[in-house]
Amino acid sequence: MNKNTGAGLPRKGLLACLAIAAGGAMLGAAAGGTHGAMAVDAQQQRLDQLITASTAPPQGVDPVAWEKIYIPPGNELSAERIALGRKLYFDARLSKDGTVSCSTCHDVSRGFTDHRNVSEGIGDHLGRRSAPTTMNAALLQNMFWDGRAATLEDQAKLPILNPIEMGHPDAASAMAGIAADPAYPGLFQKAYGREPNYEDLGRAIASFERTLIFLDAPFDRYVAGDAKAISPSAQRGFALFNGKARCMSCHMLNTSNPLGTDNLFHNIGVSARTQNFEGLARQALAALKDGGDATALDKLALQTDMSELGRFIVTKNRGDIGAFKTEQLRNVGITAPYMHDGSLHTLWDVVDHYNKGGEANPYLDGAIEPLNLSEDEINDLVAFLFSLTDQRFAAQNQAALREQQAQAAKKRPFRDNALAHREVLPFEKRVVGPAGLK
Repeated sequence: MNKNTGAGLPRKGLLACLAIAAGGAMLGAAAGGTHGAMAVDAQQQRLDQLITASTAPPQGVDPVAWEKIYIPPGNELSAERIALGRKLYFDARLSKDGTVSCSTCHDVSRGFTDHRNVSEGIGDHLGRRSAPTTMNAALLQNMFWDGRAATLEDQAKLPILNPIEMGHPDAASAMAGIAADPAYPGLFQKAYGREPNYEDLGRAIASFERTLIFLDAPFDRYVAGDAKAISPSAQRGFALFNGKARCMSCHMLNTSNPLGTDNLFHNIGVSARTQNFEGLARQALAALKDGGDATALDKLALQTDMSELGRFIVTKNRGDIGAFKTEQLRNVGITAPYMHDGSLHTLWDVVDHYNKGGEANPYLDGAIEPLNLSEDEINDLVAFLFSLTDQRFAAQNQAALREQQAQAAKKRPFRDNALAHREVLPFEKRVVGPAGLK
């Protein structure tokens, strides 16, 4: 993974960036953002082209569901809460060294992620997980790859206190980091009627993230009756998605579930070939023998090899070993790389992984098996997946498609036609050994 060689340099020329509704300055580098992210002022300008600070139910979401399910009591949307949350989202003072904000790993210009295998925090520290996009996160039932946070509000607070992400030792330190900004007391008062505090900080960031709903894709026009909205190849891919490829088993797409996720956790074999799940599970149980609060789980997930246990570190249920959340499919074309560890760099890699039946391991989900997809069918399925990107990112989506096509033409590291077409069975090598039958 490429590291930003300038990330450890002294911060220069703090830039007074785009003022939001309530005013105030943001921190950011004049020549570019830290840790490889786009500069904050440029991100803000892009954001202004993408969204409005509307409190109305977003397009593509049932209005009743939006109000009753996705907006928690006590944090109803208001223009003041959104404005405060936006300011906090882009404020690098929420990191201990002033180099990392939410927008560093959830960059507006990069599909609200960072396009890294794993994310980089303060001091150039690398975590163990890929940063999921914050687009449509408001519609998910739980947060993080292992579901360790139940709400957006909970999720927003944890990275700030993680030693290798934003690095503040506690909530008081985080609040002290932004205390020098004279705008914050008035913004918190307008938004929540109280002095600045850490709980309301999380609520405000969550309010802003609820404006990041992107569900207006060519696919939506196609299912609404426009037969020309997606290509014939993508249409064939949609049929495969619901049929032979069996994607809809976990990625159901419909009006009541527009994201294409079952919100559950599955071991699909990613990284299984390199992990000793049993040994890691014993380590995790020992580490959590006295229980584990959210902060402890956060450290295990991002700072140790036990990250590969996925949902298990939350539930301690053996059936959850190596299981990770079914990610949404919306805007998937512009949010590479894929999976919890960013190990699959293109959508061809993703389909190749599923086509061969994942990586065999004792905890592999029972629904994962070889698919026998041909090359043309793989291409059609990828074409369909690219049709799920919101039209506001159309140019970015086309650029990503061309880039991934070029990568796939050079190498397909996860393609295994023998397994995919059942010329070799997944358990065969384990049973007969590398020398085969004699």
